[in-house]
Amino acid sequence: MKSAVSSSLFNSKNLLNPNPLSRFIPLKSVFLPILSLRSISKLPSSSTSAIRSISSSMASSFKPEQARVPSALPLPAPPLTKFNIGLCQLSVTADKKRNISHAKNAIEEAASKGAKLVLLPEIWNSPYSNDSFPVYAEVIDEGGDASPSTTMLSEVSKRLKITIIGGSIPERVGDRLYNTCCVFGSDGELKAKHRKIHLFDIDIPGKITFMESKTLTAGETPTIVDTDVGRIGIGICYDIRFQELAMIYAARGAHLLCYPGAFNMTTGPLHWELLQRARATDNQLYVATCSPARDSGAGYTAWGHSTLVGPFGEVLATTEHEEDIIIAEIDYSILEQRRTSLPLNKQRRGDLYQLVDIQRLNSE
Repeated sequence: MKSAVSSSLFNSKNLLNPNPLSRFIPLKSVFLPILSLRSISKLPSSSTSAIRSISSSMASSFKPEQARVPSALPLPAPPLTKFNIGLCQLSVTADKKRNISHAKNAIEEAASKGAKLVLLPEIWNSPYSNDSFPVYAEVIDEGGDASPSTTMLSEVSKRLKITIIGGSIPERVGDRLYNTCCVFGSDGELKAKHRKIHLFDIDIPGKITFMESKTLTAGETPTIVDTDVGRIGIGICYDIRFQELAMIYAARGAHLLCYPGAFNMTTGPLHWELLQRARATDNQLYVATCSPARDSGAGYTAWGHSTLVGPFGEVLATTEHEEDIIIAEIDYSILEQRRTSLPLNKQRRGDLYQLVDIQRLNSE
């Protein structure tokens, strides 16, 4: 097999030749006209059609449809084009009953201000600590007294006829604990359950060390759900760092990605907004995040700054670190505008790289 760098310039004769450039024949300079967008627009229609044909032919040779395996699904028509989202940045205490009542009041306030979709923070019913997770964990599948947090979410979503992305709470399944987000439809039914896939295990010397894996088990399934307010992909906090998950959701036709999260005072200032804007820009969709409010006296201090980002990477709404409720508009008609202006899906190089959605591939 020939080396990737083997060529006439690098063969043994040239390497031994003290002046290998003498072997080359000089070329005359050739000046080619530069075609600007303005000059192209002045060309006859037959010429512009030819240019478009060449561009289309190049795109075809790049095999963009093969850059996603299985092929990306088309963006589905959403149930509605415009609606308001409510991001409830809540204070969290050691009093679980208070946390549940407080979240309920915040959801009701957001709905009263026009929110059709409400997003809660990560671990909103419990302090964020490995010691607290086992104590505050609920058996979600049993409901009722075994899961008072999700029982409240179900009741409120049905009564207010809204969709709730229920942040996350510690979930107990046998002898395992998960960091779990529940999605409730406007009928009060549990539509999806996402268990945090990427556990927050970090060690930044002199700054922060936290190992979720000491108590929590990683989830095994990406979660995308069709709701009354569109197709939504779910991630929890550290999940946002892994662009592959967001890319899978986009390839499955997501309109919006929701990440309840509790970034800390070290990575929050540097990465929180950056990652949200990156996920939105790369995948040309909306990204919404919701953090707990900051409590400087807590064992774990959250950065706050719950945010909504648009498909062009623009910050549409955000807040600081105090308790707050953000109401912002989502307009899905912008998705197609952005994707037409920057047709990334038609420009991917399926001849060079692929993203494989293992779950979809195995289900076909």
